[in-house]
Amino acid sequence: MAPSPDSAVLLDGLGKRFRLTHDRNWTLKATVLAGHRTRYEEFWALRGIDLDIPHGSTFGIIGGNGSGKSTLLKMLAGILRPDEGAATVNGRLSALLELGAGFHPELTGRENVYLNGAILGFTSKEIRRRFDDIVGFAELDRFIDEPVRNYSSGMYVRLGFSVAIHVEPEILLVDEVLAVGDHTFQKRCLDRFAQLKAEGRTIILVSHDLDMVGWLCEQTAWIQQGTLRAVGPSPNVIERFLDGAGDSPTPVAPSPSAPRRFGGLGPDDLVRAVDLVDANGHPMDRVGSGRPVRFRVRVDADQVGEPVTVALGLYRADGTHVASINSGAAARAADEAGTVEVDYAVDSLAVQPGIYELSVALHDATMRRVFERHTHLVRFEVEPTGVDQQNGLVALGGTWSARSVDR
Repeated sequence: MAPSPDSAVLLDGLGKRFRLTHDRNWTLKATVLAGHRTRYEEFWALRGIDLDIPHGSTFGIIGGNGSGKSTLLKMLAGILRPDEGAATVNGRLSALLELGAGFHPELTGRENVYLNGAILGFTSKEIRRRFDDIVGFAELDRFIDEPVRNYSSGMYVRLGFSVAIHVEPEILLVDEVLAVGDHTFQKRCLDRFAQLKAEGRTIILVSHDLDMVGWLCEQTAWIQQGTLRAVGPSPNVIERFLDGAGDSPTPVAPSPSAPRRFGGLGPDDLVRAVDLVDANGHPMDRVGSGRPVRFRVRVDADQVGEPVTVALGLYRADGTHVASINSGAAARAADEAGTVEVDYAVDSLAVQPGIYELSVALHDATMRRVFERHTHLVRFEVEPTGVDQQNGLVALGGTWSARSVDR
């Protein structure tokens, strides 16, 4: 495969082989008696991978545990060398492959920033110019001169991610590490991703969080057991991965009538729109924790032909199921002409601040048949509204009181 000027990363028949040892000689005597022979078998972690990732794209890589995703990123970063094929990277590359990668535990945060910068090819002067931005993004001003062995996992990942994105990479590799941060840090990272995309940087993201991949990435590759099973538009590839369909490694072609779990609504869908609206009916993308909100679903009644029950599912961005509700007989989209609006009003959204997603499904009146389902269709933010700190999934609200009781 010949590289093109538009290619940020080009993989041509890429393969990586490891040896799996069946018996190991732990003593000198065992080694002598075995005649220096050790039985092993060859294991191909990756084989025959062909990918062309253009400059300025945000590209996702998904697959089950042990499928070869992290091995692929390590070869792109130059940590591992391919045993067959070639990987061509065109541009300055920064990688955040695992928690604390490149950090020396006995050095301080400040020293590790300069060490990582040097590894990435920057001079002390260049790192000094970026230093305040790196520390500020990581929110480690008070701890930057402490040894990183004393850092929590969240502090580790904040500092590592901050270094990786502030060295102005043309290509950024990210492997699953954002799962460690809290929702505030994750939101800041997503905002930074959006900025990097606007600047034309290339982002390659490996994650088990399919919602994040579908939301961020225009194109996605599915790798399974070391082979490329599918590559194409993220909604189609993620849909195929979830269904486990297909055995051939042929690319997924976009289909205008395919179900859209992670994409927008199509012209043939029964669901025409899903919105969060305020008391005046104005759409919004954020709501305060404990504040009222209304979820509005518009259904094309002309295509339905019979009463439809609307079901909603609320999920946290990490995939945690929060709640499900259906309209039942209270609000059904009947076989009327035009578009029917179905509202679900919540007086107090009792969930903790964070990023949430809404799924919608259309059932028949008996709830035994599904007409249409859109998973994780709408993403929105729940903002903090009070000074009282709570932990857990829900925000209970309520008030505290204390009184003296005579004995």
